[in-house]
Amino acid sequence: MEFVKTFLIGGAICGAVQILMDATKLLPGRIMVMLVCIGSVLGALGIYQPFAEWAGAGATVPLCGFGNMLFKGVKEAVDSDGFLGLFKGGLSETAVGISGALILGYLSALVFKSKMKA
Repeated sequence: MEFVKTFLIGGAICGAVQILMDATKLLPGRIMVMLVCIGSVLGALGIYQPFAEWAGAGATVPLCGFGNMLFKGVKEAVDSDGFLGLFKGGLSETAVGISGALILGYLSALVFKSKMKA
């Protein structure tokens, strides 16, 4: 049942984003930034973490989960290191995701030929 719940929550988030893309003229990059900001704000309000614990990967894998992790990392680093934690907390908490995206993006660029859209 856990997999079904995860699939439904993740699908609902992706479906809502697809509706937003189709119904507005917002560019995908702006929508991605919006999702990260929404996750950060909901994390700051204490709403996203209980939701993520209940929904599992359906809530942590989308970009709003990334925003929540950024906030969580910054909060923990500021609590332990003070002002300097503001600069290192987000990166230390999300380092695996960022590194994976960079490495897989680089490998994809080596394997596939990119073309300009006409």
